[in-house]
Amino acid sequence: MFGPSALELARIQFGFTISFHIIFPAVTIGLGSYLVVLEGLWLWRAREVYRRLYRFWSRIFAVNFAMGVVSGLVMAYQFGTNWSYFSAFAGSITGPLLAYEVLTAFFLEAGFLGVMLFGWNKVGPGLHFFSTCMVALGTLISATWILASNSWMQTPQGFEIINNRVVPTDWLKVIFNPSFPYRLAHMTVAAYLATALFVGASGGWHILQGRSTPAIRAMFSMAMWLILVAAPVQIFIGDAHGLNTLKHQPAKIAAIEGHWQNTPGKSVPLILFGIPDMTAETTKYTLQVPYLGSLILTHDLNGHIPGLKEFAREDRPNSTVIFWTFRTMVGLGMLMLLLGLWSLWLRWNGGLFSSRLFLRFALVMGPAGLIAILAGWLTTEIGRQPWIVYGVMRTKDAVSNHSVLALSTALASFITVYLAVFGTGIRYMLKLVAAGPDEAEDSRPDVGQSQRPARPLSAAPDDMDPAISIQGNDKV
Repeated sequence: MFGPSALELARIQFGFTISFHIIFPAVTIGLGSYLVVLEGLWLWRAREVYRRLYRFWSRIFAVNFAMGVVSGLVMAYQFGTNWSYFSAFAGSITGPLLAYEVLTAFFLEAGFLGVMLFGWNKVGPGLHFFSTCMVALGTLISATWILASNSWMQTPQGFEIINNRVVPTDWLKVIFNPSFPYRLAHMTVAAYLATALFVGASGGWHILQGRSTPAIRAMFSMAMWLILVAAPVQIFIGDAHGLNTLKHQPAKIAAIEGHWQNTPGKSVPLILFGIPDMTAETTKYTLQVPYLGSLILTHDLNGHIPGLKEFAREDRPNSTVIFWTFRTMVGLGMLMLLLGLWSLWLRWNGGLFSSRLFLRFALVMGPAGLIAILAGWLTTEIGRQPWIVYGVMRTKDAVSNHSVLALSTALASFITVYLAVFGTGIRYMLKLVAAGPDEAEDSRPDVGQSQRPARPLSAAPDDMDPAISIQGNDKV
């Protein structure tokens, strides 16, 4: 038989749709907290530049939030259409967790989003700031429930299997499963980093175009500060997450590192480069650093890491894929750290806004955070295979009984519709970013003053003139 199987097509479809979806919540989480900081600074310091930045980034937030909601709806339906046996088996745990996300996070966001986007001239500053905080809190609560569900699939506990159904016995153990704290922290900081890189790239682009206004310099400076702080924190969290994964999912670590057979008591090298071959059970063309694998993964120069040959063939993740997705994530993380340290050096020497090489680097790094998130997600999910619930249910037993033709048609339809809908949405969002903060905004009426929009996209302006008048060059 030629071509992918029904199982492979179902996995590709889910991977494709969630890859589109995950970038929108990540930016929503980061921008939500960024808007809280901007409005808080405006209330505290009464500097108009922070209010101007808030108004600008709230428009991008509105468009991004709308696309996140739309793409998220598809994810819920796929559990029933393509993964019905998984839903029947584990729905008593994943169903309530996703329902809690809707009841707590989504309703909280929906309840205050209108006030946040359209309430500047309708409510007091205190209530408006509270609304912004509630929307930002909602994004974090949403991430908490989603990651609790996914982390349970990675490190399941607090349940029994009765009549071939998962029955929860301890909800605290279900939610606070062994990998949950590390994955929640890792994803949250990743969202902040991705947003900071996005904001920083926007500021760098405008400065390179000669639009070095106080607002643009302020957002660029704030983005660089966050990258400087968050990048090393993320490295520390990633290290702790790696230790946790080695304990609970050793086969995933073996596949990530490309190790096939290691001797207990003997140090393990770090394979920087190589091509894992799942059929030949070896990693070809390796470039290794002695002792470093043991030191990084166990914090012991002679620490032992299991090899893939210690696991049955049918229980091994695809090392050929996750070996490189992991290195993509880590490599981009190192570049983020370099960007932060470089910004500190330039800030110290007064060249943060004048070094064109640095500004170009910041611009190129704009999508790096989102690419790293996608690479990390692929590492996590493919590394869990062949299990959908690790050690409990195999992925091949979870897929619905659909034909290859039906899944191929569905996948082609998803690709076509997603590229059209979300491609247009992303293009429009980038067009908003290219316009930049409006320096003459205060002379315009408040959005919603003469109308009562009923959807988030109404917060985006109808006029999209990218011409920006340059005002001032004072340092931020």
